[in-house]
Amino acid sequence: MNMISKEKFSPRAVLTHLVKGGYLSQDQVRHVLSLRESVEKKLARKGALAKVDMIEVLKALVMDRFDKPGEPLDEDSIYEALSSAWGFEYMKINPLKLDMETVTKTIPKHFAMKHLVLPVSVKDGELTVAMSDPFDAEVLDDLKRVSQMRIRPVITSRSDIERYINEFFGFRSSIAAAKSQYAGTGIDLGNLEQFVRLGSYGEINSSDHHIINAVNHLFSYAFDQRASDIHIEPKRDVTIIRMRIDGSLNTVYELPKTIHSALVTRIKALSRLDMAEKRRPQDGRIKTDQDGTEVEIRVSTVPVAFGEKVVMRVLHPDIMFQDLETLGFTGEDLVRYESLINRPHGIVLVCGPTGSGKSTTLYSTLRRLSGPELNITTVEDPIEMVHEAFNQIAVQPQVGITFGTILRNILRQDPDIIMLGEMRDLETAENAAQAAMTGHLVLSTLHTNDAPSAITRLMDIGIPPYIIQATLAGVVAQRLVKRVCPHCVATYEMKGSKLKGLGVDVGTDGPVTLSRGTGCLKCRGTGYLGRLAIFEILTYTDAIRNLTTQDADVAAIGRQALQEGMINLRASGIGQLLAGRTTWEELLRVTWESH
Repeated sequence: MNMISKEKFSPRAVLTHLVKGGYLSQDQVRHVLSLRESVEKKLARKGALAKVDMIEVLKALVMDRFDKPGEPLDEDSIYEALSSAWGFEYMKINPLKLDMETVTKTIPKHFAMKHLVLPVSVKDGELTVAMSDPFDAEVLDDLKRVSQMRIRPVITSRSDIERYINEFFGFRSSIAAAKSQYAGTGIDLGNLEQFVRLGSYGEINSSDHHIINAVNHLFSYAFDQRASDIHIEPKRDVTIIRMRIDGSLNTVYELPKTIHSALVTRIKALSRLDMAEKRRPQDGRIKTDQDGTEVEIRVSTVPVAFGEKVVMRVLHPDIMFQDLETLGFTGEDLVRYESLINRPHGIVLVCGPTGSGKSTTLYSTLRRLSGPELNITTVEDPIEMVHEAFNQIAVQPQVGITFGTILRNILRQDPDIIMLGEMRDLETAENAAQAAMTGHLVLSTLHTNDAPSAITRLMDIGIPPYIIQATLAGVVAQRLVKRVCPHCVATYEMKGSKLKGLGVDVGTDGPVTLSRGTGCLKCRGTGYLGRLAIFEILTYTDAIRNLTTQDADVAAIGRQALQEGMINLRASGIGQLLAGRTTWEELLRVTWESH
């Protein structure tokens, strides 16, 4: 560290900038100084740090920000304050936007780690580099000389730089080693365009440590980015890795096609699938650990034009099992929903397209209902999340266990509540109705766009109207919308008339106050963090029962439900919009005026 750096990172300079920026009060500074020596000695004894400075002391003390009580003064906040004082841009690195070639091929790893420098992007002959110390002129000169480009330093926390150097260089070295090992060893028989070109000399062993490291990295990366799905997609010349985050797919890596088979084989080995079977779809599961919490990964493979595609659904218990109050129900809707699930018998259907959060709603409901006095039995295809409080049965058609057939056996198991993963055919629906008529609460899902359509969908399956009238308790339709990031939320006004022109009628033509995320470190500039559900709850009343005839009109059922207090999906979304939890763009994306 040169003299300028020493001066800029001195305890006095760091604390002064934090006070001027409002991050710390004078009382907090005095507290820090009183503990500084003991904290430095403690950190030095641990020996995990190359150097102990004021930033490390502040991190170890775990203090709240003075200007934002309840929000920690973390490393990002400290470097953000320093970058503002120094006149540099602060950048919270979004790994989804980093290009592996730029990161790993611009400078050697040893240079990057020694000087804590991470190449971020190249544009118009200018290399943007993330640094924790932008005052090291010698390093900047070396970068300019090596890259033959102008250098634009931006400030990033030391921990992030170290982490992404290790991740990107480590992943690249694993992929490069695997590619080198496989180079020239045969033809990709999974590619249908090359199927006639016979001759293969074997593949990389899935136990090769480079492949193991690469797969482990993908899992860790997905957990860190809060991904719900990992897609491994073979193309003609490359393999694409994409991850679904907050409902949107993001391309993460492009890998050499030569290692695709080894990646798939490794994942098959972990999920106990048949590694030799490449022509038929397979389903499996992996249980792993994330920070002390067991996480289920559901694996699905299917042959496509250029090989086997793998999709892995990440099922985190904190996501699958939530309090009903946190899912997105309004107070009135929660009362209506609880009145349905607390009935002693009847059928409650949860409707919506794939990825609308139906499983989370059902699992969270079962956890709310579960207790030592109840026998809860589920039939799933496959079991999404194993939970000891439920008796979970996996559908296995090859041995005669289907949604329809197993229900007859379940009724002899003295159940109180039955959850069916999906009501997909007449046999399943008939047996579910039989269970409901014999005094059981049955929860299931149905693929319809809204709640009223579920009634006619049951008739389309083949259930007579009188059976529906005798068993149906209610229907819930839902969608997921992105949640406005609470860390960077800002309010703004928009005329109700303009919203109405877009299709969002908020009940007034005058100005309304809305919220949106401006983009921050926590949401990596997207303005969204997480998702919440919007609901449409239809209680099956006598009036709707009378409309359930062989020639039932969905529109008439919908109108009657609205008259009786049902809030449709669009109106539910408008409530979340006006409450500042989502945006009108998200609302238009997932809903439409159907009533």
